[in-house]
This record gives sequence, C-alpha cells and structure tokens, in this order.
Amino acid sequence: MATGGINMIKNILPQLPASERKIAEYILEHPHDVVNSTAGELGSLANASGAAVIRLCKSVGVKGFQELKVRIAGDLVKPAEKGYRDIEPDESIQSIVQKTTSNSIQSLSDTAEIISHEELERAVAALLLAKNVHFFGIGASHIIAKDAQQKFLRINKGSTAFTDAHLVATLIANADQNDIVFGISHSGETPEVTNVLSLAKNRGVKTISLTKYGQSPVSSLADIHLNTSYSTEAPFRSAATSSRLAQLYVIDILFLCMATKQYEETVDYIDKTREAIKFLKK
Repeated sequence: MATGGINMIKNILPQLPASERKIAEYILEHPHDVVNSTAGELGSLANASGAAVIRLCKSVGVKGFQELKVRIAGDLVKPAEKGYRDIEPDESIQSIVQKTTSNSIQSLSDTAEIISHEELERAVAALLLAKNVHFFGIGASHIIAKDAQQKFLRINKGSTAFTDAHLVATLIANADQNDIVFGISHSGETPEVTNVLSLAKNRGVKTISLTKYGQSPVSSLADIHLNTSYSTEAPFRSAATSSRLAQLYVIDILFLCMATKQYEETVDYIDKTREAIKFLKK
C-alpha cells in the first residue's frame, strides 16, 4: 500500500501559503478525516475551500486528492514509528548506538516514501546516455558527490566531483550535449550549487538535482528532481548525519538502477576495476 502522505506534508509545511497551510495543519491533526472526505468536505472542515485542497495536492507533489487520500490511509495502518531522537548529556554508549541506528533507519524509511519513481526513471535514462556526469556539492554534500563519482568511475562512466566552482564552470563551458551537471544540496539553497546549475541551464546542459523534498532554488533550476526526506533537525543530529545517509541512499539506488539496465557490462567493469586494485596491492 502507498504511504508517505503525512511525511510529504510535513516536509513542505513551512513553504506553503496560508490557505494551503491551514488545510495541511488540519490534515496532520486529523488524518482520519481525510480518508472519508471529498476535497470540498475537507476544505470546509479546515475552514478553507476545495480549490485550496487541490492546490495543496499539487504543492505536495501528488497527482490528485485521491492519491493523497490513499497515501494517508497507508500511513494510518503502518506500524508506529519512533521518530528522530537527539542525544542527552552523559548518555551511555549503548544508548547512543541505539539512537543513531534508529535515526538512520528512520531517515532512509522517510526518504523511501517520498521518492518519485517517475523522476528516478528519468534520471537513470539520462545518466545512462551521458558522456560525462559532473557532480557538484559543497561541504557535507561534496562527500556525496565524491561517493557518486567513485561509483560511476567503477562502471566506466566519465564523472567529476570538484569543489572549485570556477573549474566546474570551465567544464560546463566545454560540456558535450550529452553531459549532465548533477547538483547536490540538502537545503536546496546553497548559493554555489544554485549558480552552477544556473550556468548549466544557461548553456543548455542537462541538470539533475538532489535536495530535500519541496521547492527550492536548486530544484527549480534542474531538469530532473531527486529528493530526500527532510525532518526537523535536532542540535546534534545535524544535516551532516541523517541527510548524508539519505543522500548516499539515493545515489546507491541510482547506481543499482543503472547497473541492472546494463547488467553484463557493469559486472565486467566491476571485475576489471577489482583486478586493477588487487594488482596495486601486490
């Protein structure tokens, strides 16, 4: 059963205009009411309009009110989640291990719920055709870019992961028509990533973004949008922990989707690179 309706609404709540936020807050407080209501009835219950409900569905990223209802119905019957928990002063190692594990699983589960399979398919198709993929991220997102580059190089897909925006601008200026610029920013608001994608768009180079769910400057510039779930960050469970895992998770999904499309070639490339690395260890 489809799930993730409540998670999607929580992700975009701060970005919603007042009329849609009123409905979103009502849904979060009374999710059971949604399942048995029409768009007009839900609008009345939230002291808004049916039209605002339809606009909310578009903002959430679902195809219509029926899909939102199905997803929320799925949320209501799935097992209760523990949610994210922060560490406390002088907490035991055992407790920290347990909390970190729980938070990591929650981050991956929340992201799995909001992944668009349609956008994922578009990304895989574009990446398979790409001559070179230029991954770009700053700070913690650069770690994701380097991981993606390492995976892509293993299967003989040309890729870069520089942090120097001027160097990336040079790559974009000389980009092939099949090249891709892949911008990574958890917030979706990193100025350097926004500028790089803007340049790529200006030069007609295809772009893919990986950001938190919802509209952002980075995602608005991308031809293909990939997302991770966003949750209220506790002081010590910063974006460098939970969101990093979710970003790595999406890159892994992309890599494996590409591998299954060209399975024999991928196995051959992996075997060749493994042998090359073994040779260096002699």
